[in-house]
Amino acid sequence: MNYFEFYNIPESFLLDEKALKAKYYQLSREYHPDFFANESQEKQNEILQLSTQNTNAYRTLSDPDLRMQYILKEHGVLEEGKNELPSDFLMEMMDLNEELMELEFDFDADKLHEIGEKSSGMTAQLDNDILPMLQRYPELHGVTKEEALQEIKTYYLKKKYLLRIQETLSKFASRS
Repeated sequence: MNYFEFYNIPESFLLDEKALKAKYYQLSREYHPDFFANESQEKQNEILQLSTQNTNAYRTLSDPDLRMQYILKEHGVLEEGKNELPSDFLMEMMDLNEELMELEFDFDADKLHEIGEKSSGMTAQLDNDILPMLQRYPELHGVTKEEALQEIKTYYLKKKYLLRIQETLSKFASRS
């Protein structure tokens, strides 16, 4: 049973965080192993599995990035070694990486700030561009849903790439 079925909620990239947390707490009480201490070993194992699934489901669904990764993997869209990014995006990233390499040899705080602003702007633009698709996703079906998943996958991969650049920028910032 997937995590959305387990929580009896529709699959969506955008969730009601309060409702999700309430469902988690409800199931945490319902499947708490201490309440089943006098049951058979088989029943105790079943409850332990349900309790573990509840914890894993909440951890995944409460984090927007993990939730996105989970949905994409559930639909077989996100596969190791088969995730390509558009060449224009990769060229932009190559330019940013070259600027980062230059900072390694010739540190410039202004340049660091400029690269940070550029990558933050790109991330914000990605987020703004994908939001309407994420909002419409629960209503999509068939080919339209498959196309949406491909578009969301591209967004997810781009965002991951930009997060790695921002992590590198953080390392530079901590050194200065």
